[in-house]
Amino acid sequence: MDRVPADARAQRRATVGAFVGTAIEWYDFYVFGTAAALVFGKVFYPGAAPGAALMASFATFWVGFLARPVGGLVFGHFGDRFGRKKTLIVTLLLMGSATALIGVLPGYAAIGAAAPVLLIVLRAVQGLAVGGEWGGAVLLATEHAPEGRKGRAGSWVQQGSPAGSILATVAFIAVGALPTEAFLSWGWRIPFLFSAVLVIVGLAIRAKVEEPAGFAALKAAHAVAKVPMVEVFRVAPLAVLLGIVASILGISAAYFNNTFLLAWTTGELGMDRQVILDILLATAVLQFIWQPLAARLAEKTGVLRLMFIALAYALVAVVPLFLAILSGNTLFLAVMMCLNILGGSAYYALLATMLAEAFPVNVRYTGVSVAYQFCATLIGGSTPLLAQAILVGQGPWGVAAFYAALIIATAAGVWGLSRRLPASADRAEAPAVAAP
Repeated sequence: MDRVPADARAQRRATVGAFVGTAIEWYDFYVFGTAAALVFGKVFYPGAAPGAALMASFATFWVGFLARPVGGLVFGHFGDRFGRKKTLIVTLLLMGSATALIGVLPGYAAIGAAAPVLLIVLRAVQGLAVGGEWGGAVLLATEHAPEGRKGRAGSWVQQGSPAGSILATVAFIAVGALPTEAFLSWGWRIPFLFSAVLVIVGLAIRAKVEEPAGFAALKAAHAVAKVPMVEVFRVAPLAVLLGIVASILGISAAYFNNTFLLAWTTGELGMDRQVILDILLATAVLQFIWQPLAARLAEKTGVLRLMFIALAYALVAVVPLFLAILSGNTLFLAVMMCLNILGGSAYYALLATMLAEAFPVNVRYTGVSVAYQFCATLIGGSTPLLAQAILVGQGPWGVAAFYAALIIATAAGVWGLSRRLPASADRAEAPAVAAP
């Protein structure tokens, strides 16, 4: 006898499918960011001075973010018109193909200027794919969940980010143990090629997920928006703007740590590459553990109160973090980075559901995707580039001020968006989290 209700099975499959697919997409994105900090300047821009090569590598990294809102608009349109499930299968295939191709892409020494050009093209394809992935995964999970448990599902989508970071960091720790010559010639390619295996797993899981009932009913009633990208700006333009601002820290923090900070500490500050990768792995594991616990804590405090407390904590932690960076003491740095991650990840755990609640169902895929991915373009992708430029021009404390400004802007966006949410969005039971 079937002991599990069909609705519960569908909800669990949707949550697992959203989490696994999102983890794979973020793995691919983080692998590129790590390689941008450690490899691409040497392999694809070898003729430039070290600082210029790093800036060129970070600029290539940003290309993926420039493409993300385009992906959000394109796949948001298809997701709101034709369905969440099919759209997410396409984004997963697109991302995996681009990442695997980067793994076999010849360097500048082999094909000259064509190498960085092709790298930029494949990076843009990655951006298109992830631009349509995150918003769709949020909806796949939350729209299957009953009222009062949508925060649970949304929080597990957010687990995809630290899970992808853990996978990417472990992959680079493994290949980073190779001699430098071997690492730069072929070792760095292995994490990219491994993406093909992960995509096969993700597709097998997502193929079993059903279309959310709410969207299926909307489609059956012929009530889907004809042009979602136009409709979302007609019915919810302010929600899009506030969603962009509210997402700033959730997007920028990962690339500040995994790309800019990785390059700064292992380059100019002369810290050991493997030690810093180990610290980044520890913070990702801590984030993965802490986010569900933070969402449980929100059951007692309320979603918005916890988000503001978390952002205030993150702001206070900025100065100690930079003191640790400048001390050159890796143990001090490890402790402060682990403490620092607690604030940002508590806020991030609740961001997905908050954004989903801000848009009507017929334009929700487009609205969530556009808000999050435009933020990725404006802030996330530019963070390593801007931080590096500020470091050169203003020094470390200029970078600290920049990071603090990102946190303050995020808090303003969360406050503004909270004013537009239904009262039920801050119910104590909404963000409860359990294993999917």
